[in-house]
Amino acid sequence: MSYSSQKMTEQAAKEILSWTYLPPYELYNSEVTEEALQEFAENPYFAIYVEEALVGFYCTGYAAQVPFGYFFQAYPEGYLDIGLGMRPDLTGQGQGTGFLQFIIDSVETNQALRLTVTAFNKRAIALYKKFGFRQVSAFTNANDLEFWVMTREG
Repeated sequence: MSYSSQKMTEQAAKEILSWTYLPPYELYNSEVTEEALQEFAENPYFAIYVEEALVGFYCTGYAAQVPFGYFFQAYPEGYLDIGLGMRPDLTGQGQGTGFLQFIIDSVETNQALRLTVTAFNKRAIALYKKFGFRQVSAFTNANDLEFWVMTREG
């Protein structure tokens, strides 16, 4: 599959915010709000396409961090954080390897990479481990949802 990316547009952000993930992944569901659109517009978010079809997105830096993790000092300096999402109807079909490889290649950094994932998301964790990410810490948010912080050395 041949992926391409571009800076997030308002149209792509609205489409992404309208995606519906099925349980247990429904915590990734969002709504199209001014605040959510502002988040996409003001931070380094990128839309990922296959031909003309929007298939996912990624972000870097603070936008990729889970804010509750700050209470646990989960994000020390020296890493580039990445966050990502794939269109719900494409998940669980073995497309994650190419998708994540495209993102890693697109980021173009010499820094070690870091990402945060919900502990229950075993599919994503297995993919990240395949790419050399390892769990370095964990924290639980106010809703008792556990997150793993994973890093991959450059």
